[in-house]
This record gives sequence, structure tokens and C-alpha cells, in this order.
Amino acid sequence: MANTKSTFATLQEVAIKSKVERKGNLDYISWANAWAMLKERFPDAQRTVYEHEHTGLNYFSDGNTAYVKVGITVKGLEHIDYLPVMDFKNKAVSIENMTCTDVNKAIQRSTAKAIAMHGLGIQMWTGEDLPEEKPELQTLKVGSEQWNTVANWANENKELGLDAIVEKIGQKFKVTTQIKNEIKKVL
Repeated sequence: MANTKSTFATLQEVAIKSKVERKGNLDYISWANAWAMLKERFPDAQRTVYEHEHTGLNYFSDGNTAYVKVGITVKGLEHIDYLPVMDFKNKAVSIENMTCTDVNKAIQRSTAKAIAMHGLGIQMWTGEDLPEEKPELQTLKVGSEQWNTVANWANENKELGLDAIVEKIGQKFKVTTQIKNEIKKVL
């Protein structure tokens, strides 16, 4: 009896490089290319776009934002992806500002991701779950209103010690040697 490859192994080996597109600094495979490559190898593959059982809408909501739920079934195995409805910056869209176009785009992106769970293009999502980059730190200038607030806070919390205070301040501000020296004076 021949040892056949799993669906995942088969799809993971598909060359996707020629189908990779770029938007901003992100690489992706369009849902249409992912679907075509999947159906070429598994013509019986099916997609399910889930609808809310009470509203009949093709998205779900927490009252503030929304997400879609898409399943891809290959050879009897369904993988489901949940994806927030996002704007062009990949930030969740509030319900009040959401359009049917936003929902449709989320469904198509979720389709590509659910296909990837079967192996096709899964490497595109490596690192997706890494924390977002920290926002740019503000510059703190000695003598400014912000400096006075920071200096007062440091003085009130001197029991934490210099290192802990500098670390806490460094979450919001750039802490230069000059700032560190000025904090020492406050303590």
C-alpha cells in the first residue's frame, strides 16, 4: 500500500511565491488565488461563511466591533477562522463605522486564512501573533510641564528605586542620560 501525503503536507508544498502580493509592508495571497490553488488540488473543497443564528447577518458583534467566521472543509476536515472586521490599517472598525464592504473584505481575508490552516500558504502568517510594535516614545524635556509631572511622580514614588522609576517612565518617554541624572536629583 502506498503511503499518501496528508492534505496539509500536500498543500504546504504548493509553490506560492508567484502569487504573493504586497500591500504596504505586508505580503499576502489574495483569497481568489488561494481558492483557485486549493480547488485545483481538491475540487470538492467547500467554504462556509457562518451567519449569526439570531440576526442572520454574516458577522458577529461584541456591541463595539465585529468579526466574521469562515470555515474551509477539505476531505471532510473543516478549519474555521475568526477574523475581526478591520480597516486598511488592520485596526478593528467600530460597528457605527462598519460597511458591508468592510465585512466582505474580512470574509475574503478569513477565507485565505482558513485555507492556510489546511497548509496552503501557511508560512504567510508566521509571526502574525507577535505583539504589535510599541508606539514611538515621547521626548521629555527638563523644565517642561511634562517634566514637572514626571519629576513629581518620581519623587512621590522614590521608594520604588531609581531603576524601577526609570523603567516606568521609559514606557512613555525616551529616557536619556540627562533625564536619568535629573531623576536622580529629584530622588
